[in-house]
Amino acid sequence: MTPRAALFAAALLTFAAAAPAVAVQPAEGSAPTRGLYLALSGAERTWSRSVILVCPPGAEPPHPHARAACDAITWARGDLDALRGEPHACTMELDPVTVSATGRGQSRPKAWRKTYTNACVMDAATGPVFRF
Repeated sequence: MTPRAALFAAALLTFAAAAPAVAVQPAEGSAPTRGLYLALSGAERTWSRSVILVCPPGAEPPHPHARAACDAITWARGDLDALRGEPHACTMELDPVTVSATGRGQSRPKAWRKTYTNACVMDAATGPVFRF
């Protein structure tokens, strides 16, 4: 297992239990010193993706929609539950997607996680933030 895969697996185990979104402070040393580590995983963790988002976007490995994601988080004042998203119609398909953010957002430590009924509902609720 690669170091990145091991780190991601450890992060997923930390957030494995399905529950409503929570805002808690990460343990000392568990979050990046800059930016947010964003993770996205499918039902029963059959697949996963992750990226680090640094705001404002810079020379760091880029989130594919970094500027729009940073703007969305700034608009929500760092509260990921307050993202305005990009509302659009979605099917009622049940294929849960779990998203999480760990790191420093709006200069504060952050650990946040939420499960959506499917990827379309997640995209409508979070807009560009988890679009990677």
